[in-house]
Amino acid sequence: MGMVHEKDVPENLPESILNRLKLINRFKAYRQIHFPQNEEEFNEAVKRIKFEELFLAQLRMNMLRSQRHRFSKGVVFEKVGDLFNTFYDQHLPFQLTGAQKRVIKEIRNDTARGKQMNRLLQGDVGSGKTIVAVLCMLLAADNVYQSCLMAPTEILARQHFQTISELLKDMDVSVAILTGSTKVAGRRKILQQLKDGDIQILIGTHAVIEEVVQFKNLGIVVIDEQHRFGVAQRAKLWQKADLPPHILVMTATPIPRTLAMTAYGDLDYSVIDELPPGRQSITTVHRYESQRSKVMSFIRTEIDKGRQIYIVFPLIEESAKLDYENLMQGYENVKAYFPEPKYWISMVHGKQPAAQKEQNMKRFVDKDTQIMVSTTVIEVGVNVPNATVMVIESAEKFGLSQLHQLRGRVGRGADKSYCILLSGSKLGNDARERISIMTSTNNGFEIAEKDLELRGPGEIEGTKQSGVLNFKLASIVQDRQVLDVARNMAANLLDNDPDLSSAENLLLKNFLKQKKGSVLWSKIS
Repeated sequence: MGMVHEKDVPENLPESILNRLKLINRFKAYRQIHFPQNEEEFNEAVKRIKFEELFLAQLRMNMLRSQRHRFSKGVVFEKVGDLFNTFYDQHLPFQLTGAQKRVIKEIRNDTARGKQMNRLLQGDVGSGKTIVAVLCMLLAADNVYQSCLMAPTEILARQHFQTISELLKDMDVSVAILTGSTKVAGRRKILQQLKDGDIQILIGTHAVIEEVVQFKNLGIVVIDEQHRFGVAQRAKLWQKADLPPHILVMTATPIPRTLAMTAYGDLDYSVIDELPPGRQSITTVHRYESQRSKVMSFIRTEIDKGRQIYIVFPLIEESAKLDYENLMQGYENVKAYFPEPKYWISMVHGKQPAAQKEQNMKRFVDKDTQIMVSTTVIEVGVNVPNATVMVIESAEKFGLSQLHQLRGRVGRGADKSYCILLSGSKLGNDARERISIMTSTNNGFEIAEKDLELRGPGEIEGTKQSGVLNFKLASIVQDRQVLDVARNMAANLLDNDPDLSSAENLLLKNFLKQKKGSVLWSKIS
């Protein structure tokens, strides 16, 4: 390689930032990182380059968000009306928590200002996201707009439909469901009613995105479990109206705050961080394989009380065949402890045809079986309030957030619930650490932060493909302080100069223009 000149690596950060943070210039940083004279030169270079990576990422995200806030047009929900108020005053099944009230206020403000809302709502399993969604949909109906709630699977869509119909049974609101298995005649009727505006709330799977589904005036779309719906799918829904509907994305996957701000920085961000009253916390214990018969007799006493049980086996990608044999072996073991006809067991795994999976799930939901043996396919969100024990086999093979998600399948009713982590006798350090975190806290946000420290960001659900985290040097875990400084500086800079039009910010603007990336440069004069 020939000599690299300073003009080949031009500066891209404003002078004032370099001075404030005592950073060396870009050319010097690249030279010193490749050919440092000493440790100090190397450190200076690393500091400069890490800051630049984090700062530019934050700047891009902030610009996307501020462009949406400034230029996007959105449906206006002018008033809070009778439906919202009646439900709030008379039909709430329990008092809202402070966190729920805060989130509703944020959404209320977003939907009133004539800009499209794009909000990520994060709340642990059982924190009451559904009620927030229902109130949003009533707000839309008060303003004569329709709503649509999208769930990743048919069984989840059906559960939402049951829950929401039950909540609204004393209200004059029409709720319908549309999934892949809706019969042709029924489908035709629903499509017509949507066009005429007779249906106010539509619940469904991705079937609602199809071309044939046309709304009279769609005002808000609620998407459950974000990581299954890509950005492109979200956009399809926006095209269903002249003004794009508001978007509320709900997830129970705890995303650490640091990561959410970085990976989902183009969405506004809300958190429900307290559980509703009356929820008993789940007791989590660790047991070794040698204690299996004790665990089984504990399960028997719970079943005798009329409760139901999950037993989950891991899926390890490398060896589908072995997994399947383990599962079958496990199923036979469980059957030996719990023989028919006194006990009935549902089994669900990936090799089954969809219809059979649905059928076996349904039997468990309907209490025809007491035990559900499955691989990790038991869907996020399947709601069986009567299930009180979650047994996780080979718990050492699961990641932290997976363990936490699975634990969230129980503890949904009034009864005391348990999560039992079964493991082999030999545990690596990481596995030991994960299991001890699980037995010591039920807080999804603490767990997410720990998970981020143990695994790093690339592994966390949904961020791999987003491409925002491909930093060469910076790490959002180790460099959290730098990240915070970068985020604040990016925000301040754009507050003062949203289009980067000042002389000082021209370097930045030109640099971003060459990089194109994800910013709508047509919007920047």
